[in-house]
Amino acid sequence: MIDLTHVPMTSALTPFSPMRLGILGTARIARNFVAGLAGSARVVAAAIASRDAERASHFARETGVPSAFGSYEAMLESTEIDAVYNPLPNGLHGEWSVRAMECGKHVLCEKPLAASHAEAVTMFATAQRCGVQLVEAYPYRSQPQTLTMQRLISEGAIGRVRTVHAAFGFTLSDRSNIRFDSSLAGGALMDLGSYPLSLIRLLSGGAPVTLQAMGIWDPLGVDRAAIVSLSFAGGMLAQAACSFETVIHRQAVIAGDAGVIETTYANHTTEVAPVSESAVGSIGWRRWRRSKCPA
Repeated sequence: MIDLTHVPMTSALTPFSPMRLGILGTARIARNFVAGLAGSARVVAAAIASRDAERASHFARETGVPSAFGSYEAMLESTEIDAVYNPLPNGLHGEWSVRAMECGKHVLCEKPLAASHAEAVTMFATAQRCGVQLVEAYPYRSQPQTLTMQRLISEGAIGRVRTVHAAFGFTLSDRSNIRFDSSLAGGALMDLGSYPLSLIRLLSGGAPVTLQAMGIWDPLGVDRAAIVSLSFAGGMLAQAACSFETVIHRQAVIAGDAGVIETTYANHTTEVAPVSESAVGSIGWRRWRRSKCPA
């Protein structure tokens, strides 16, 4: 995971200047993002852009963001920002991340990074060509529970990882929800499945050599649920499950030849959704985190 607060900026920043982030769109996730930055000395929400100028101004007034732009293009061309947070619908991640990078801005893009392999290749090629950083927004990868999990595995606490079962699901019945829009890369696999697949890739350290998938198709043209089975060159087997038709759950079982780790690998670190992880090896269960993570 690249820490954008420590990469060189294209603008003339002093060592004590906070990174100035511009946000694409005024959706609820953008509001949550601004709230999450409150009090940070390293990063500030400097601007908001919408295709509707009044909507952008209203967002800025309510959240305290200092600048509002009536188009995405105007904000990307502005010298008021150093980097861009892209929480637009899945199908727009590639286009607007590329345009931001071509304007010399670093990009923190919501998951899934891209709607296709070809789009992802283009995005990273653009980042390299423009000399900027492109990062997919997975908070759990940088949080204490994940770092501890990686340390335990690297120390051999569960031996060699042989199988991984990871799942994420919640109930979504509103067919007007953007997650059911096939034109914007909706569907359970793109929205929910990206999380267990991200965890599996984190643990495997490489791309799968074989893949099989099955799902339940919705009349609107997206999957409501899916299961993906993968195998890796080192012999690890993994399965990712996702669904819009289950109660909310997010958990994984990582089994090695000497022990097991169970984790919720959650982005949420509040009292409402506390993180829960445990590890068991040859000496028995060892509970190593079952509480909220530090903010």
